[in-house]
Amino acid sequence: MKLAEENGVYEKGRSEEDRLLMLMKTGDQEAFRRLYERTAKGIYSYALSILKHPQDAEEVMQDTYLTAWNQVNQYESEGKPMAWLFTISRNLCYMRLRRQKDHPQISYEELEEEEPGELCARIELAPEKETLLRALAALTEEERNIVLLHDAGEMKHREIAEYLECPLPTVLSKYRRALKKLQKLVDKNMEVGNNGL
Repeated sequence: MKLAEENGVYEKGRSEEDRLLMLMKTGDQEAFRRLYERTAKGIYSYALSILKHPQDAEEVMQDTYLTAWNQVNQYESEGKPMAWLFTISRNLCYMRLRRQKDHPQISYEELEEEEPGELCARIELAPEKETLLRALAALTEEERNIVLLHDAGEMKHREIAEYLECPLPTVLSKYRRALKKLQKLVDKNMEVGNNGL
């Protein structure tokens, strides 16, 4: 604890994630575990929004934390710990996509055939999962990222804005627009399903 205090880990204004990363620099494995518990959903959701395949997203999520542990000394505390983790995740996602470029991409519709894992429980437990996945596929990549980071990853809009490096009002308006699109698509699909009975 003394070493952590000397390193300024407990300065006012530091986020919990920032503190945990600073503690990890001292080899604190408990800090690593707590960081994982606090941020894994967001990292998984972000990876899923890029890779569109649950198993790949889970592997990238695991690799993100291994990389963070091994490269934590490169972390500079600037109040953006999630941006640092998302940058690692994004780089790993794009490396994976480059390796797989000869293989066809898996669509959101095909996700229902996979086992998404517990971190994607909100989508997995949705009563009309197929409808929701089709609606998500109809969003732009940026809209899908914002929705998944907020709703599945439980990130605050402010954190999403910092990560995406765009103004908070832009994130809020895109989030609202995406939700309206999703609602419209889900309602339309439900209407079609009910008329088919």
